[in-house]
Amino acid sequence: MVLKNGKRTVVAQRQAAPVRAAFIPAKPSLGEALGLRSTEDALALRSSVALVMDQNSNEVLFQKNAAAVLPIASITKLMTALVVMDARQPMDEVLTINEEDRDNEKHSSSRLRFGAQLTRQEALLLALMSSENRAASVLGRSYQGGLPAFVQAMNRKARELGMNDSHFVDSNGLSSSNVSSAMDLVRMVNAAYRNPTIREFSTQTEHEVNVLGRTQHYVSTNRLVRGGNWEIGLQKTGFISEAGQCLVMQARVNGRNVVMVFLDSVGKLSRFADANRVKDWLEHVQTGPGRLDVKKNAPSPARFSLWRRWRA
Repeated sequence: MVLKNGKRTVVAQRQAAPVRAAFIPAKPSLGEALGLRSTEDALALRSSVALVMDQNSNEVLFQKNAAAVLPIASITKLMTALVVMDARQPMDEVLTINEEDRDNEKHSSSRLRFGAQLTRQEALLLALMSSENRAASVLGRSYQGGLPAFVQAMNRKARELGMNDSHFVDSNGLSSSNVSSAMDLVRMVNAAYRNPTIREFSTQTEHEVNVLGRTQHYVSTNRLVRGGNWEIGLQKTGFISEAGQCLVMQARVNGRNVVMVFLDSVGKLSRFADANRVKDWLEHVQTGPGRLDVKKNAPSPARFSLWRRWRA
């Protein structure tokens, strides 16, 4: 409707053609690109890589593509924690988040704004519990010699632990060049488990910090920790597109201390579902000295998978 020569006139306007967004397929993870996701296993796990080991005897209880070397995303932060604890820097030292902690790799967001101050202890807690990338970045940057020296220390620690398939390039895990194998990650989990601070921080469910005068509430990225149905002694989650969804844990299941590793899981919840599948299976077996004995009438891993589907 327009006003022309004092009269209202209806003017038809041609509608613009709708704009259709181009479909951009999701970037495949390295595990998917290598065809690892097509690997079948007895428990029908959704992770490309899985390894379950008895923590005391180092007996392999379950494995799937355990030798594959893949990006590990924020699982990297466990190595960051080990190097921080080895350095014995003051845990009450105040660290300041700045532009150097910006994520230029994945352009991820962070609730720790530039100028925010927190102690080294708080930074370590947030890095382990809620996988805060800027917290992990400032931990590496505040190391004596800066981030390059910190990364060198990470790789040196990996060699000390016998992690020959592993390599690190940053302290937060955002680079796909942080790689490891499931066997190596068991070694790292065992080393981290020996440190009471890392155990405590990685399994804390929530925490509040003061950021530039405002209280911010953080929670664990691991829903199994928050759920309370597990005895978890240590854990870490991770995700970048190249790595898929990842999870490592130390837990007590059926009276046995085990370490679980799940890499390149297909969905955000499937890594936790895989852990529950393994737990469910372990609760139907009987432990013996140095071996895993199937309870009377309890199914083998393959039969157990069929039994679970029937029960559902």
